[in-house]
Amino acid sequence: MTELVTTSTDGTSVTALDNGRGPTLLLVHGGGGDATSWDGVIRSLIDDFRVVRVARRVYVPGASIPPTYSMAVEAADVLAIAGLLDRPVLLVGHSSGAVAALEAALLAPEMFAGLFLYEPPMPTRSLVGAEAACRAREALAAGDPGEAMRIHLRDIVQVPAELVETLIADPKAQAAFAAKAAGQVADIDALDALGVGVDRFRRLDVPTTLVEGDMSPAHLRERLADLAVTLPSARVLTLAGQGHAAHLTAPEVLANAIREAAERVLCSEDRH
Repeated sequence: MTELVTTSTDGTSVTALDNGRGPTLLLVHGGGGDATSWDGVIRSLIDDFRVVRVARRVYVPGASIPPTYSMAVEAADVLAIAGLLDRPVLLVGHSSGAVAALEAALLAPEMFAGLFLYEPPMPTRSLVGAEAACRAREALAAGDPGEAMRIHLRDIVQVPAELVETLIADPKAQAAFAAKAAGQVADIDALDALGVGVDRFRRLDVPTTLVEGDMSPAHLRERLADLAVTLPSARVLTLAGQGHAAHLTAPEVLANAIREAAERVLCSEDRH
């Protein structure tokens, strides 16, 4: 594994983990995680693909949240790393990372042969965080990142309350939540700052696989369905028995889905 380093449009250094050889997959991890949270998924891909994982700036250890942080900033970071890569590229994103991927593709569709987007929480008909995001922000400001993450998981992601309490009670999870809470709160604010509506994506004619779990929260599946009818070249793939974290619960299943999408768009691109 090597590390790629470049500079984004605002002068900030952006890094990515680079594994494997072959056609290129560019991966943008979801909120609350980091580039290593997809280790299980890429394990079976790096023999056949080059997998480059963006380290999203608000989730880098010790990161501070700049006042200018936005999904436009995230998209610029993705494009900065993409600019280092040989084409064709399949752009893979999970959760808010999938939103960053969408925004990047809208700015520079020619850079990507296809998109693989796992439950992007786009504000298609309603905001993502809304009032709950305000409460999470207040909890964080009061010095209680655990409560901020409880609100995030229970009221924004809409994980069942009993599961949230089980997660919050685990000491290792508490430490992880404390480290990622500021980035997660900023992430949700950036999603809501996009405003409601996705009509701008009607012109994004890039082959797109939209992925959902059949056990995922209803609002995530509804947002994905809205995107499916908006994007000109989208198909929906449903992962049976999975929720919003198949990269952790079923990494091989998700890897196989990525492989199929990659072979479809990257092989097609090569033939041209």
